[in-house]
Amino acid sequence: MPAAPARLVVLVSGAGTNLQALLDACADPAYGAQVVAVGADRDGIEGLARAERAGIPTFVVKIKDYTSREHWDRALTDKVSVFEPDLVVLAGFMKLVGASYLPALGRRTVNTHPALSPSFPGMQGPQDALDYGVKVTGCTLFVVDDGVDTGAIVAQTAVPVDDDDTVETLHERIKVAERAMLVDTVGRMAREGWTVDGRRVRLGG
Repeated sequence: MPAAPARLVVLVSGAGTNLQALLDACADPAYGAQVVAVGADRDGIEGLARAERAGIPTFVVKIKDYTSREHWDRALTDKVSVFEPDLVVLAGFMKLVGASYLPALGRRTVNTHPALSPSFPGMQGPQDALDYGVKVTGCTLFVVDDGVDTGAIVAQTAVPVDDDDTVETLHERIKVAERAMLVDTVGRMAREGWTVDGRRVRLGG
């Protein structure tokens, strides 16, 4: 009897291109995972539309609907937990999770960053890499913690910086590498399991 597919909840804030890559991968039973819900911090976005077209349940948890960031964080935790995820993927989700979320779901939640952590944290990874003059940057998949792009690293992919790169051309190549890394690594996590030991993440249970 084959194992049931791992249950994925994906959180988005925008177009959902990484979500779409995961949906496409999950269409193959051999991938070992199934997206069971897609959540967002705002409505009217393409990421939610992609989920709805695929027949996947969606939910929206807007910060402005709550009296504090803490109440929003608790509501997000409750919404995600209802779907009993094995893994939560922040796919362009532009909010930091907090004190309610992390103890409940933090070790099961991964996020991407468009740089090779610990270099260039924050929102401007490709710009910072160009400004610093590095010859290689890339993307990182990490387990979320209470910092900004500081969690234990699951996977990284290097992307060369070309002499004629602009922020846009570099970021586009990073995004292509990021999608491939995300799909490959989430599939391995789903099929093989993973362990987090301090700063070290090991795939394969």
